[in-house]
Amino acid sequence: MGAGDIEFNTDVLDLSDRTNIDLSRFARSGFILPGTYLMTVQINTQPIPEQSVAFYPPDKDPKGSQACLSPGLVEQLGLKASEADKLVWWKGGQCLDVKSLPGMEVTGDLATSTLNINLPQAYLEYSAINWDPPSRWDEGVPGLLIDYNMTAQSNYQKNDGTRNNLSGNGTLGANAGAWRLRADWQGRVENSREGASDYHRLEWSRYYAYRAIPALKARLVVGEDYLYSDLFDSFRFTGAALKSDESQLPPNLRGYAPEVVGVAKTNARVVISQQGRVLYETLVAAGPFRIQDLQDAVTGSLDVRVEEQDGSVHSFQIDTAGVPYLTRPGQVRYKLATGRPSNLQYGADGDFFGSGEFSWGISNGWSLFGGGITDNNYRALSIGAGRDLLMFGAVSLDVTQSRANVWNETLSGKSYRLQYSKNFEQYDSQVTFAGYRFSEKNFLSMSEYLDARHYGLNGELGGRGEGDDWKPIGASKALYTATVSKQFRDLGTSVYASYNKQTYWDRPDTQRWNLSVSRYFNLGTVKNMSLSLNMYRSQEYDYKDNGMALTVSLPLGRTGTLSLDANRAAGSNTFSTRYSDRLDERNSYQLGASNNAVNGYLSHMGDQVDIDLSASQQEGSYRSLSVSARGGGTLTPYGAALHRTNGTGGTRLMVDTAGVPGVPVRGYGSPTRSNVFGKAVISDISSYQRTAASVDLENLPGNVEATQSVTQLTLTEGAIGYRSLEVISGEKAMAVLRLQDGSSPPFGATVKNLKQQDTGIVNDAGNVYLSGIKAGEQMIVSWAGDEQCVLTLPGILPADGLTDALQLHCQSVTTVQALPEPATLPGKHPDTENISS
Repeated sequence: MGAGDIEFNTDVLDLSDRTNIDLSRFARSGFILPGTYLMTVQINTQPIPEQSVAFYPPDKDPKGSQACLSPGLVEQLGLKASEADKLVWWKGGQCLDVKSLPGMEVTGDLATSTLNINLPQAYLEYSAINWDPPSRWDEGVPGLLIDYNMTAQSNYQKNDGTRNNLSGNGTLGANAGAWRLRADWQGRVENSREGASDYHRLEWSRYYAYRAIPALKARLVVGEDYLYSDLFDSFRFTGAALKSDESQLPPNLRGYAPEVVGVAKTNARVVISQQGRVLYETLVAAGPFRIQDLQDAVTGSLDVRVEEQDGSVHSFQIDTAGVPYLTRPGQVRYKLATGRPSNLQYGADGDFFGSGEFSWGISNGWSLFGGGITDNNYRALSIGAGRDLLMFGAVSLDVTQSRANVWNETLSGKSYRLQYSKNFEQYDSQVTFAGYRFSEKNFLSMSEYLDARHYGLNGELGGRGEGDDWKPIGASKALYTATVSKQFRDLGTSVYASYNKQTYWDRPDTQRWNLSVSRYFNLGTVKNMSLSLNMYRSQEYDYKDNGMALTVSLPLGRTGTLSLDANRAAGSNTFSTRYSDRLDERNSYQLGASNNAVNGYLSHMGDQVDIDLSASQQEGSYRSLSVSARGGGTLTPYGAALHRTNGTGGTRLMVDTAGVPGVPVRGYGSPTRSNVFGKAVISDISSYQRTAASVDLENLPGNVEATQSVTQLTLTEGAIGYRSLEVISGEKAMAVLRLQDGSSPPFGATVKNLKQQDTGIVNDAGNVYLSGIKAGEQMIVSWAGDEQCVLTLPGILPADGLTDALQLHCQSVTTVQALPEPATLPGKHPDTENISS
């Protein structure tokens, strides 16, 4: 017996036969028999996906075993390049010598199928919670996807009759290795009461392919795209772009995403678009709304359209904010693009162009940035600097010089921009962004230059203003933007405010501001009441609109909320009452009444699709019914599933529940159940961020057991991840196992099904509690390190469940030539006394 061996005192075991015991797997502390095992690897307690781990005897201890860390596994550790160069290997370069990293510890645990690796933090790349270095990123599996977002409405207006419309947008896609191929579509159909098609349009807004380049922390896009720049305005083009991707950085180093705030008078549809391309479409209930899940790559002006169920439409623009273009010391962020400008309606528009920009962290506090963009008749050059002011925030200043030849005119001007950002943690407040930009009269951005090429100067083809004091089309003068939030925790109050104003050289100003104040308080015995005030003012050229919504809410019942609203919008006042509640984790509703009108809103979160249904009616005026559906389908070599979606064309994870249907699995949100083929797709997956998918154990069906309930991985953008979870389905019951000679398998023997899933461990006298019992199927009993015999389950199981112990024969593996006759159910055997004979 070796130094690490353990002798068991079998006298302490309550067994009738202490000679028939197999405890070899427990006979040595921490010992794992040489071989290859599927194990979950934990690096400093952080798990990475399961993989095969080999155990070999060390040279100095032939009876021992040591985990072999292969080059592929070592690559996933995320070591610094300087440390990776120092590694020493053994077994012909197949295994890492852990002594080459002082302080490193590697231990295996078969009980949990886990390989624990502890490493000093100094050896590792930058690390953060829920973030993995690029060496652990998963590109996913090949597959096809189709995502959609559809809205159908039927509106009856007293004076206009009935009008029906159907609108939607979505993405078709294919994944091959690291490449993501995508095609975005959008469409709208409107029909009048007579059934004639008044309007219909279906268009493919862009075709493109992209992939991540982890070594450069960058994203490569080929095809139709939009210029996403920190220095220049956005425009559509066909070509290629390579840019630093902030989403590949740890979460606390990433940037800012825009949000849209407003108030809906009725249940309304909100459509957010940019240059004609629909970015986001949703139904919102009556009252204030705040859309915060736009992707952070969106820059420039956004068009917001609020379509009310009473037929009114309210549109406005917001200018997305950006934070100062700062970079960590010693690093460079960059964006490169080339191609030909294009327009969604009339195709190619302009000459081939090239653009590039950078931001260089020249010291711990200063960043230098700049860039340029040019084609045959347009040039712009920008240069600026940013400063981290530490406790006072961050600020940047830049200047851009443009020169354009258009319609036989040469226009030259400058534009100056100042940006500021600060998070005042000690005051629970944040200036998300504050900025000012001033442009000279003859300054043209690239998008304004393209408009002038197509539409002419001053909006007339090749036109000039009267005299020599003419101005280019849409020439902006000054832009003011600010977003501020503040928490008053002692008062239970939060404040959010945003302001946008754009002035022009040749047309009226546009501006919009929002102010939202909310406070929680108690009134007598009523706890957790809330008071919120939402105000906005919008001015678009000659149209002005002021709005206000005052809401008092109080809890009603366990989960319900009763709200009293006073709204003013478009010059009219409305007073309404709303009651909202949830039926369960998947279903919620809202009922409301105001000004001779009633409305209802129902939201359902399904396994295959999310559905929102809203209805409104005002006596003698209008009635409206709307329904929206958001979902998708994903096909991989491992199977297919319909599912709900968060964003079209985005990252997702297919979970295989070993062919077992109805298993609830979840990411971060509500669970979804596996389909009839045992496949489920989770869409609330973050790119480049460690994501966990788990079985919802509390809601498992009674005949299902999850032996592995959690899996973790980090997916690249747009990937279709694939993971399988060990799930056993079937009945559970006690059984008594007998060998051909009438004896029983030894204590500690294991039982597995044909999928090699553990279904039981033999107790004294052959007793075992079996799971995964299915009529007529086989299970394998193993001890002493080998498969010893096969048992066959009854061909027919009672409809009322298994209440008595099964009596099962176990035939030797060497003598099993065909499927044995099914065992007989308890109470049905003609000679139960001699069943083992």
